[in-house]
Amino acid sequence: MPLLSDQHRSDQHRPGRLYTCRYRCGDACAQPVPNRSENEYFGTILQRAISRRGALRAGAVITLAVGASGALAACAPAAPGAPEGTGGGLPVGLDYETVPVNNTDAITVPPGYRSNVVIRWGDPIVDGAPEFDFANQTPEAQAQQFGYNNDFCGVLPLDGDRLVMFNNHEYTIEPLMFAGYDEENPTETQVRIGMAAHGLSVHVVERDPATGEMRAVLDPLNRRYTATSEFRLTGPAAGSALLQTSADPTGTRVLGTLNNCAGGVTPWGTFLSGEENFNQYFANAASVVDPAVLARAERYGITEEASERKWERFDPRFDMLAEPNEPNRFGWIVEVDPQDPTATPVKRTALGRFKHEGATIHLAADGRAVAYMGDDERFDYVYKYVSNAAVREGNTRAAREANATLLDDGTLYVARFTGNSPATEITGDGALPADGAFDGTGEWIKLAAGTESFVPGMSAEEVYVFTRQAADVVGATKMDRPEDVEANPVTGRVYIALTNNTDRGTEGAAGPDEANPRTENAHGHVVEFEEDGGDAAAGAFSWRILLVCGDPEDPSTYFAGFDKSQVSPITSPDNLAFDGHGNLWISTDSGRALEVAGTPAGINDGLYGVSLEGETRGRTALFATVPNGAECCGPVVTDEFVLISPQHPGDLDGASTETPQSTWPDGPGSQPRPSVVNIWREGEGGRPGRIGE
Repeated sequence: MPLLSDQHRSDQHRPGRLYTCRYRCGDACAQPVPNRSENEYFGTILQRAISRRGALRAGAVITLAVGASGALAACAPAAPGAPEGTGGGLPVGLDYETVPVNNTDAITVPPGYRSNVVIRWGDPIVDGAPEFDFANQTPEAQAQQFGYNNDFCGVLPLDGDRLVMFNNHEYTIEPLMFAGYDEENPTETQVRIGMAAHGLSVHVVERDPATGEMRAVLDPLNRRYTATSEFRLTGPAAGSALLQTSADPTGTRVLGTLNNCAGGVTPWGTFLSGEENFNQYFANAASVVDPAVLARAERYGITEEASERKWERFDPRFDMLAEPNEPNRFGWIVEVDPQDPTATPVKRTALGRFKHEGATIHLAADGRAVAYMGDDERFDYVYKYVSNAAVREGNTRAAREANATLLDDGTLYVARFTGNSPATEITGDGALPADGAFDGTGEWIKLAAGTESFVPGMSAEEVYVFTRQAADVVGATKMDRPEDVEANPVTGRVYIALTNNTDRGTEGAAGPDEANPRTENAHGHVVEFEEDGGDAAAGAFSWRILLVCGDPEDPSTYFAGFDKSQVSPITSPDNLAFDGHGNLWISTDSGRALEVAGTPAGINDGLYGVSLEGETRGRTALFATVPNGAECCGPVVTDEFVLISPQHPGDLDGASTETPQSTWPDGPGSQPRPSVVNIWREGEGGRPGRIGE
């Protein structure tokens, strides 16, 4: 994997974005694919499979229960147990006027809706923190202020109109944070500020029931976790020699969390955060002489020479020559208890190590916790974890102690998808196979449980620390960048956002298969699946593709069979959420990759409501758009409010601190600041109404 030159990087960034690809993921899409495994492509598997029509002639029928009955049928208008809609109209919760696609440097919402900024980069989090001063930043101030590029957002109720909010701070874009930033020679102060701007925020917000506005407030629960805060490793790999360093010979204490992307809110009242593109923070992998260590570093895409931010110049733990095991201490799911500021947050090794987009929890039929997870890389995999113990209800001390270990003791799986159509019918151009749907069945392959490995040639510790290689060995399905994986709380069906993969079907790469049916998949797709018997702990599932995204006028797109003249254009699905009615909500990460009529610069990212049932199934309706250059992250959708997190506003070609390409949220003369935004509907008398009604 040769290090990209600056010119190569500038030529390869996503259209419209100058810095995001470099600083978020180290230009991952311009690098060679880390997955070079020999496991079969699904095109090969499908050629050996019995076609659906052949199976039907032989009397085989594939069905999948929805709860106790029903099937995931390709043409079914609705599933048993689905939320009621409004006859032939829009489902409850989606009855709003669709926002037109646009290039507006603002938050755009439907008529009758309002929005306000809840908290911005640099706003004080803890008592005594200074106000933000762009020209006079310090590491000490940033460690007490809201971090940069907030992604996942979660909330839990406290009392009255107060909620505790949790935010990931995924990554920093130093050229947009510091005037006169020298990319080759950052100062130590700039590096320390960048470290402090990474991590997590926990803080209290108040919602005014009379106006609908939401504001962050100072509270004893508020705190920041940064790239130098202490975290604890727990679970079956904790203490492994693979996790030990000179600073931590126990292999159980880690400084920092990095590149935290999506996450989840657990039924037991904690927040989960996924460490994603951690590889780019570490340097000098090419100088490693141990072939096993080098192969593992390559599979995770560790930077071969100097890192983008040059942290290794000021902290040797980011230099693989000095600390070859330090990268192994990142790429985990982090769990934080918002109610206990004294508790050390934990990294859960039982959930495996890879580029975690996040983890979301759904309960099995017997109450066990099931975590769904995606590895956000081209041609990587979808995972789940099933705890051995059931969730303990209540807020007693015994319940809290029992639930605190749920994610340390269980079984880790990876997914294999099998299509129901002959491989010859998957043409790569989006054309549906003869049976009218991209669909099939799947299985969950065991990787490890406790100290037991199910992967030939790998110990359990190796499976947890090098989960990608373990999934390679067992032949998991190579997917088009699996990001958020979320279960519908109403129907139990699970949805996977597959953002894009322009390498699909190119020379030397995996070709299209039924679960990833489009060659050079620039706009991504969404897969819907259901566990056998409606039980999240099942070992098998049935699946189908809900959306093949892009411009509806593009014949390769698919909107579950819905009239494409009645949908909003959508590209690069990233984060998923559900409202209380079981409607799907998708936020996008496109970098203006989709151009439609009236937006020659490409469309701004946004939040879309998606109908899943009845005659409108597959309808995408744009609800809100974010400012120029921003990505729409962290959606939270309730009956009373919607939260979104516009990340990296102003990251467009030509952007700098001298020539900002956005002035959101503070207006003319200001620098752009990533923020959390609250959206609500105006009801009668100016009081808030219910979302989507």
